[in-house]
Formats: sequence, structure tokens, C-alpha cells
Amino acid sequence: MFGRIWQIFYSTLAAFFGVQSNENRQKDFQTHSPLPYIIMGIMLAITLVVSLILLVSQILS
Repeated sequence: MFGRIWQIFYSTLAAFFGVQSNENRQKDFQTHSPLPYIIMGIMLAITLVVSLILLVSQILS
């Protein structure tokens, strides 16, 4: 279970930055549901936005 979550995290993070290999992308598309990747993408986007807000507020104060 944890290995699957780690694989989804790694794959989503790599796709987030545009460095996903074609082999991993093909393996990701063979899964039955895109829902885990969508959820992980939303979580990563929220984490990115919150961390940027915290960083900017820390710098400006």
C-alpha cells in the first residue's frame, strides 16, 4: 500500500515538473482509475501554493 502511494507521489511530482519519462507515463496510464493521480495532483498544488504564501509572508515580515 505504501509503495503504491510512493509511486503515485513520485509520478505526480515528476509530471508536475515535466520530467516524467515515457516509460513511467505509459505505466501510469495502464492503471484502472486516474482518481489517485488527480487527488495527489490537487494535494501537491495546494502544498505548493501554501508553501509559497508562507515563504512570501515570512520574507515580507
